[in-house]
Amino acid sequence: MIRFLAPLIASALALAACAAAPSYAPATTPGGAGYFERQIEANRYFVTYRASGEADAQMLQDFALLRAAELTLQQGGAWFWVDRRALDEAGAPSGPRLGVSVGGGSIGGRGGVGVGVGMSFPLGGGGVRAHSATVEMRIGEGPKPDDPNAFDARATAAHLRARLAAPP
Repeated sequence: MIRFLAPLIASALALAACAAAPSYAPATTPGGAGYFERQIEANRYFVTYRASGEADAQMLQDFALLRAAELTLQQGGAWFWVDRRALDEAGAPSGPRLGVSVGGGSIGGRGGVGVGVGMSFPLGGGGVRAHSATVEMRIGEGPKPDDPNAFDARATAAHLRARLAAPP
């Protein structure tokens, strides 16, 4: 039995790993997977990265932040300020889940009680899962403020590309 299950489990894990990792690329269709931005003022943008399904929330946030850094450089800026972050989290929690149920009944004067315990392990890893991540950002002028919401565009892009293995 184990000889039969081992290859099946290995195949399922490999498939889950392939399906779970989005790649950094522009969205090719409205509402499609990838990054896109919408200008809302002269120097203010909404930058969103959307996955094709559920993906690791931290990765989606990093992809949105990487795009904000690239957009800043494309617009001739050196730094940007993140005003707000939003995450469209997946509905169901990920990670192992445990369920317990208790039931009882009687038929013809005889009674009984049953207890059931179940556990599930989603194939795709734990952590927060999401459909998209958005940052509202402004391209800054002048010297970069010493504030955790202000990012040096060049350094941020280089750091995130190296960590995420995103193309330049």
